[in-house]
Amino acid sequence: MAALKRVCRFNVWINPVFDERLRAEPDIDLQVGDLQGPEDALLGLLREAHVFHVSPARDELPRRWHVTDALLAECPNLLAVSSGGAGFDTVDADACTRAGVAVVNQAGGNARSVAELAIGLMLAVSRKICVSDRLLRTARGFSRESLMGHEIGGATLGLVGIGHTGRAVAKLARGFDMRVLAYDPLLADDEIRDRGAEPVERARLLAESDIVSLHCPLDDTTRGSFDAKTFAAMKPGALFITTARGGIHDEAALAQALTSGHLAGAGLDVWAPEPPPLGSALLQRDTVVATYHTAGVTHEARSNVAAWGAEQIIGLLRGEFPPRLVNPEVWPAVLKQRARLLG
Repeated sequence: MAALKRVCRFNVWINPVFDERLRAEPDIDLQVGDLQGPEDALLGLLREAHVFHVSPARDELPRRWHVTDALLAECPNLLAVSSGGAGFDTVDADACTRAGVAVVNQAGGNARSVAELAIGLMLAVSRKICVSDRLLRTARGFSRESLMGHEIGGATLGLVGIGHTGRAVAKLARGFDMRVLAYDPLLADDEIRDRGAEPVERARLLAESDIVSLHCPLDDTTRGSFDAKTFAAMKPGALFITTARGGIHDEAALAQALTSGHLAGAGLDVWAPEPPPLGSALLQRDTVVATYHTAGVTHEARSNVAAWGAEQIIGLLRGEFPPRLVNPEVWPAVLKQRARLLG
């Protein structure tokens, strides 16, 4: 009789399709740990688990359960860590590689939802939608002209990163007759063109774009990359939009660029930390439209990501190469460990 395959997740919100799909597999035992329960109980589940399906939200998951060298050392049976989203901020992928543990994510599962919110932020900032809403609810005596904004149609949009989400944004932007530029050091120029944008160097993108929208991961090459110098290099009067990750942009430097008038506005879905403090300078500005890392939080996206995650785990435990494997170099070691543990 084949050994039982053990999957563990914690009781953070997830679309029910994930549990339903895994529990339909007779040889998979899904355990849901209670984050409010004793630490020993959670650790006991992880020590037995072959797959840990982890929340990617770094400020929602207690640091104790972020996947680090220390946690991996306590999980001798672990074959894979599965992120519950496109990102994997709670997972040290290098540590997993050192431990011979696969890291998988759900990249692309929420791309359309994130792209739609990015466009929505552009419209909200450009057309002063939130300012108008607040004034209509609280004041009188203002004119429509005081709420005059700009069309995004015909504007130049600069995408920093044109992966799954950036490509979806480029497609939507073409419906507004926008000129789309993209900078992505991981892609060849021909691939960027195939994804619907004109490839340019970063400096040119900053200088020419009426709107700059971030769609790159947070890593050592991007952390803090949008600083005071970068904002100063942007076109005067431009808008800054990010649905990427908090920590890529310097919030204090952005607030200063807005206060000085160099930038006309910003649409921000991501923060460091999340949520930002109520006293955040950015939250005090009418030229900022703020959302709470909800770009990928739609019913459709959460259903896609949960279904993709479940199917990928099932295939991985059968020995099938995962379609969204972050560290493919570990796969031979994972297969060897799988054979030892599961037969």
